[in-house]
Order: sequence, then structure tokens, then C-alpha cells
Amino acid sequence: MKANEGTLDRVLRVIVGALVLSLAFVGPKTPWAYIGLIPLVTGLIGYCPVYSLLGVKTCKASGGG
Repeated sequence: MKANEGTLDRVLRVIVGALVLSLAFVGPKTPWAYIGLIPLVTGLIGYCPVYSLLGVKTCKASGGG
């Protein structure tokens, strides 16, 4: 798995994921809040399977290899 998320994309995913996940513990306490794990995890690892399927890449190309 090669990283396909840029820094801004990753930061936003972690923030949004954490906020949505927090709804499972405070606020409405709905199980649907666990959907926040998806953006949280993809933001932490830097890889989004949906981006791969669509051919999207928000990270900068790395030089070398």
C-alpha cells in the first residue's frame, strides 16, 4: 500500500474521524458514530482504498524510490 493522501487530507480525516467517533461517547451516543473510525484510520495510515479505486492521489510525488 503506497500512501495516496496528502498532509492536509490526512489531518482533516483524523480531525473529522475523531469528532464523529466522539459522538458514540458524548452527545447522541449513537452506534452510527463508529463510522468515524474509517476516516480516522485512513488518515492515520495515509492510504484510502476508495482513492485507489478512483485513481485519486492527494500526496506529492516522492522523488527517488
